[in-house]
Amino acid sequence: MPKARTRGALFVGLDGFRRGWVAVRLHGDGTREIAFLPELRAILAWRFTRAMIDMPIGLPESGDRGCDAAAQALLGAHRSRVFLGARRWILDCATQAEANLRARAAGQSGVSAQLFCIARKMREADLLVRETGQRRLRETHPELVFLRLNGGRPLPPKKTADGLALRRKLLRADGFEALDAWLGARLGTGAKPDDILDACACAVAARDSRDRVPARNPRIDAQGLRMEIHF
Repeated sequence: MPKARTRGALFVGLDGFRRGWVAVRLHGDGTREIAFLPELRAILAWRFTRAMIDMPIGLPESGDRGCDAAAQALLGAHRSRVFLGARRWILDCATQAEANLRARAAGQSGVSAQLFCIARKMREADLLVRETGQRRLRETHPELVFLRLNGGRPLPPKKTADGLALRRKLLRADGFEALDAWLGARLGTGAKPDDILDACACAVAARDSRDRVPARNPRIDAQGLRMEIHF
């Protein structure tokens, strides 16, 4: 995807956290802002050019998404940073136990706690993208963005001091001069440091993304949504 930097453009990066969403806005004139949103659809108040979100878009009824497997392949030894198993029917389950009962009844793999933990966020993203379409709201993955920013070299885990430091360095090199202030502004919101950094990476993808997995012919779900990850 070619860069779309015009003075009136607005690119948004979105990462979910316990109480809502971290939203980072990159304006075409170079201005950068952060916001903490209680619900995802609040971004509709902004006339954004493109937004990218760290959340599965396009959900099969069974099996793993090919884009997730492709992203894992790019991350190599760090493939566990992209997890598998997102399926549409999980959005209808009230508990992880219910989801696993449904999975077993259908002869499918179970639903991990990590996956079920984001089911509500997945539902929010699914509803919004079905309203906006995928031209303006697309899926990305911060780990693929950071891998690209680091010249294809693997990064330490984001929960470690070294991993956080390197991600901050890469973002500062991209112009995130207020990053330290943003990390301070998160206090009391419930957002963690890596949520802020991941939202920044999503915003970089919204502005600059030129690659995706799969590169062509993505699988389409029952709602007509493409299963693809941009970075």
